[in-house]
Amino acid sequence: MSSGHRTDRTNLTKLSEELSGKHVTVAGLGVSGMPAAKVLHRLGARVTAVNGGDGEGPRRQAAELEALGVGVRLGDDRTLPEGTELVVTTPGFKPSSPLFRAADEAGVPVWGDVELAWRLRGPDAAPWLAVTGTNGKTTTVQMLACILRAAGLRTAAVGNIGVSLIDVVLEQEPYAGLDVLAVELSSYQLHWAPSLRPHSGAVLNLAPDHLDWHGSMEAYAAAKGRIYEGNQVACVYNADDAQDTADTGVPRTEDLVRAADVVEGARAIGFTLGTPAPSQLGVVESVLVDRAFVADRQQQAQELAETGDITPAAPHNIANALAAAALARAFGVPPAAVRDGLRAFTPDAHRITHVAEAGGISYVDDSKATNTHAAEASLAAYESIVWIAGGLAKGATFDELVAASAPRLRGVVLMGADRQLIAEALARHAPDVPVADLERTDTGAMAEAVRRATSLARPGDTVLLAPACASMDMFVNYNARGDAFAEAVRALAAEGSSQQ
Repeated sequence: MSSGHRTDRTNLTKLSEELSGKHVTVAGLGVSGMPAAKVLHRLGARVTAVNGGDGEGPRRQAAELEALGVGVRLGDDRTLPEGTELVVTTPGFKPSSPLFRAADEAGVPVWGDVELAWRLRGPDAAPWLAVTGTNGKTTTVQMLACILRAAGLRTAAVGNIGVSLIDVVLEQEPYAGLDVLAVELSSYQLHWAPSLRPHSGAVLNLAPDHLDWHGSMEAYAAAKGRIYEGNQVACVYNADDAQDTADTGVPRTEDLVRAADVVEGARAIGFTLGTPAPSQLGVVESVLVDRAFVADRQQQAQELAETGDITPAAPHNIANALAAAALARAFGVPPAAVRDGLRAFTPDAHRITHVAEAGGISYVDDSKATNTHAAEASLAAYESIVWIAGGLAKGATFDELVAASAPRLRGVVLMGADRQLIAEALARHAPDVPVADLERTDTGAMAEAVRRATSLARPGDTVLLAPACASMDMFVNYNARGDAFAEAVRALAAEGSSQQ
């Protein structure tokens, strides 16, 4: 394992020579756009930042940049500024955006903020252990960081988790002197990062998502697969998705490994919830075991942890833990650190969070389940469920989700703009399951949803908020939706206690 890194200033010098005097347009402000504009200005580029919004927040950011000498254009992120020689984009812009069409027509290259960060880092910088996937990225990266810390390494969970990689590679506090980075990368970020070459990378799973951004499942999967390009030690894939073949149109994560151009000697490392084959990590009688990073992969298996060390010990979260363990082991972390790190891990809110138990009914908040793949994993963790679902479908269909989950459903409460799509799937695949359809979209809707769900539940059941949809039709974000659920549950529990 490594023992400390410092940013190599030769890369800053090289980029400064490349960018000095060059007209660079930064598309978007926010978490990644602001540091991109600042560092580009520092490197001598003539920077113009463009942003579609011109509200109070963007105006404050614009004032900060303008004070440094950076040009800012608010209210127009569709037109390419005249003379632009390079575009550096934040993740939210679609490849089909007018700005990028204009850049393509003009022969102007486009870098993402991750691409810029990668070019800023020097050859002796902290290695990246990178994670992507449709679901589970943040949890896995946080688990990985806990494991690395348990091994005595200085690390941080960064990237799409809400920490600008530009700030990290420039060693802005508190990111100075790190040994290794646990990096979450979205498909948006990977799309614009052609030079990225992590130490090791993992694709946790693949399911249709963000197709409106990428244009097709093939393009979405290709973006995810970029995380394997140039991997030095391990390409970690999900060995349990072998059933996702041409019938579904979803490639296997192993297929992405096979398509990648990696450093000679880099290995394909699978993870599975079953008994692992050689070069895999898996589960044997509630024990996480490693048959990849051992002296004799044919005969040996190294115990790493128990499923009880993982919170929560739902199947998909055990899979997240195995992927994190595989990346850590690829970096040379000892088995005891995997166990200690997993024990130390506490999941973020709204990810299968147990809110309360009242009247023998458990209430669980998985508001982060914003697509069908995540919701199916959440539903699979419980035996008898009253399901609260609905919101913005983002083009998703629900037949497979409902068909797979129907035997577990005691009842369903539907809310949100696209609830009818779920209702139709329920009618086709679970016609005997009682459904409560809530038309209201006011602030009290979630409280009514919880009351209706409670009326359908029996002692031993789980009332599960796993919407399978985005939240923005009724809530600011999935956090606000989960908070509303938790508040409604606690109010209901308090009401029940006062009546006893």
